[in-house]
Amino acid sequence: MAGLKSKVAKAKKLLAKREAYLKAGVKKPNKFSTRGVLRCKITGRSKGYMRYFGLSRMMFRELAMKGELPGVTKASK
Repeated sequence: MAGLKSKVAKAKKLLAKREAYLKAGVKKPNKFSTRGVLRCKITGRSKGYMRYFGLSRMMFRELAMKGELPGVTKASK
């Protein structure tokens, strides 16, 4: 998967650039705000991303089952 590494690098670069613009006080950092792709903090996966936790669905489930996410409980018993 040689293409994945370049996509991750590009997404990080665009998000860093956007943050720099926001710190400088510029209202519109780029023409399209969706270019910066949000990714899981642990795996780097872009699909199934949960914004509130900053994790992909798989990592969220794994950490929730271990009890490492405070306040998260199973809906069924």
